[in-house]
Amino acid sequence: MAQSTPLSELEKSPSVTLTNGQISAKIYLPDEDQGFYRGARFDWAGMIGSLTYAGHDFYPPWFEAMSPDVHDLENEGGFVTASPQTAAVGPVEEFNANGGALGYAEASPGDTFIKIGVGVLRKLDDSRYRFTVGYPLVDAGERINIVRGNQIEFLHRVQDAESGYGYEYIKTLRLEPNQPVMVIEHALLNTGSKQIDTEVYNHNFLNIDDSGSSAGLTLSVPYSLDSTERPDPALATVEENSLTYLGKPPAGESVRMNLSGFGDSPKDFDFRTYHQDLGAGVRITGDQPLSQAVLWSVAPVMSVEPFVAMSIAPGQSHNWSYRYEFETKQ
Repeated sequence: MAQSTPLSELEKSPSVTLTNGQISAKIYLPDEDQGFYRGARFDWAGMIGSLTYAGHDFYPPWFEAMSPDVHDLENEGGFVTASPQTAAVGPVEEFNANGGALGYAEASPGDTFIKIGVGVLRKLDDSRYRFTVGYPLVDAGERINIVRGNQIEFLHRVQDAESGYGYEYIKTLRLEPNQPVMVIEHALLNTGSKQIDTEVYNHNFLNIDDSGSSAGLTLSVPYSLDSTERPDPALATVEENSLTYLGKPPAGESVRMNLSGFGDSPKDFDFRTYHQDLGAGVRITGDQPLSQAVLWSVAPVMSVEPFVAMSIAPGQSHNWSYRYEFETKQ
């Protein structure tokens, strides 16, 4: 059995702190040897370990340790241990593609494929792609991080001649001057010989003041929820366009729901989460139409997951952005 890594050790990883006079954000830097997150699932860039505004912390860590012996996550008596693939914090993105990642479906065991935001990985066997697997990293690519005042820009270049895929990816986190607002901008350029068909979502590990998924937390959307899937009514109630938690999910249980009912306009990319008892929340909007939207939560954390699809021909690029507006009772 491998030894787990306590959160206190992970928090020593390289980071920068940005502030704009209203909000302050601790942002971990991607690093192949010392980074907070080095898994094969999520984009390494822009992981936020804390974001404070008006005395509230919106993204404190939601787990206490990381262990390769854990499949996804375990909650024993309130002590949460996450796997290396799941141990992420704050707003964090994952790029999926046909077969799970770029080139995975057509690759043979031992061949390479690409996970955008991670790098070139190696396929282990003939089984389907699984986000819980720590696929070996073959090439982490080139990374450049640039801090300018109240923003940080992450540049990631990856090229894989074997699979034919390649990209240049720029992700920028910016705190708007004198506003409780964070903007995340993206530009993905296809530098390979094959078309990039991918879908990206932000997992948004929200944990306001360490409250996780708890009574008084409400999610609202601008459209009528039409999913036939409904959470346990003892844990959460669903009205026309909102979901409200009645209590924390017991260990081993989750509140999950497809947030379907949206249209093909970016105006439906609008998710407001607010905790009535704490008097704090965040509104997330995007400039692209939704391809999917999912709510997933367990006791220590709540995640709204908006998906955006894109198809990028070789030599072409795609740009998209999110806006986070933080609010509190004044």
